[in-house]
Amino acid sequence: MMKEPSRSEPIVFVVDDDPSMRVALTNLFRSMDLGVEVFGSASDLLRTKLPDVVSCLVLDIRLPGVSGLDFQTRLAEAGIHIPIVFMTGHGDIPMSVRAMKAGAVDFLTKPFRDQDMLDAVTRALERDRKRRDDEKAVLQLRLQLESLTPREREVIALVTAGLMNKQIAAELGVSEITVKIHRGHVMRKMKAKSLADLVRMAEMLGVRRERR
Repeated sequence: MMKEPSRSEPIVFVVDDDPSMRVALTNLFRSMDLGVEVFGSASDLLRTKLPDVVSCLVLDIRLPGVSGLDFQTRLAEAGIHIPIVFMTGHGDIPMSVRAMKAGAVDFLTKPFRDQDMLDAVTRALERDRKRRDDEKAVLQLRLQLESLTPREREVIALVTAGLMNKQIAAELGVSEITVKIHRGHVMRKMKAKSLADLVRMAEMLGVRRERR
């Protein structure tokens, strides 16, 4: 009896209108202890709420109704950033180029080797894992940024723009001592280990110096 994927187990979603291909890919991915969910069309997948776990999509390029390439576009427009591995029995160079330019991880022509598919899915899952980690890091940084006072937000923008304490003091109309105090608060609240660390955080958050 096949086990159901746990909530933390990576999941591979497969969309292919060929039942034999769905079975073959299910067996392949489950042999690597991956969760698998299969669908016969893009619309079937759209009716399903995707779980919030590391995942990727193995997508046939020629499907009934919405094509794989059009489905890729719809997912991007909906803000769904699941990595895609395309497969096709009728691939051509323009299709491959369009798919890869739109962010596909790989484009495999049927019949493909099992190892090629596993390698592509491994890359796709790693891409999704990194994206999720990055999003969590940015969310945490936003919470830290929100803990700053309005004055401290002005200071972080000026510090990360490269201004010295004396220049910041002149721009804000305060003393250098006051700037140093605010700067210390900013470093502590943002949990920055160095100025370079603070600059990296500001770039991730889109913090910019306001021109006056």
